[in-house]
Amino acid sequence: MTTRRTGLREQKKQATREALRAAALRLALERGPDNVRVDDIAEAAGVSPRTYNNYFSSREQAIVAAVTSEREARVAAAVADRPDGVGLADAVVEAVVDQFTASAEPGREALLLLITTRPALREAFIGTTAAIEHPLAEAVAGRLGDGEPHTARVLAASVAAAVRVALEQWLRTTVSSATAGGLVVPAGSLADLLRTTLAPLRPALDAAEQRARRHRQQ
Repeated sequence: MTTRRTGLREQKKQATREALRAAALRLALERGPDNVRVDDIAEAAGVSPRTYNNYFSSREQAIVAAVTSEREARVAAAVADRPDGVGLADAVVEAVVDQFTASAEPGREALLLLITTRPALREAFIGTTAAIEHPLAEAVAGRLGDGEPHTARVLAASVAAAVRVALEQWLRTTVSSATAGGLVVPAGSLADLLRTTLAPLRPALDAAEQRARRHRQQ
């Protein structure tokens, strides 16, 4: 009975989170992000502002989450599900590239249009890279085993940093002479940028995998 109650509670939390994300993006598209308040999002989702604050710390975080939510879990699952014959470096790089460039994400194009002109949304979008660290560390640890407990965390943190660098480069600011601000233009292929920023980590991922293999053979 306790397990059932816990499951129902988690389902309710997930439903609330999804409702908040959907309301945030819908209102941002209808009114413009600057004209959306946290209270508006909470009311549209049918919850109190206090409940909203249990899930998101800002309106920008909720708007961005409408597209990027669960991405960290999908990256980790993709790494864990790669066949044993696929090296760790290839598994990590391809999982990241696949999930960060998935055009099927609902609302992705609309969100990208918003963040080209909103610095706060852009920072929230780039900041989502930190969320992949812990799930990815667990997936990497699952592949490496228990021989080096800190290795998986260091590798995952490095991957998150590399992804952030790629997104920052992709969403670089081009200053227009006609305005005091800047126009953000997605620069080049995000998939290529991700592969480039992750490339320096390949030797470390390969080395960790080789050490883990030797430990298992001993």
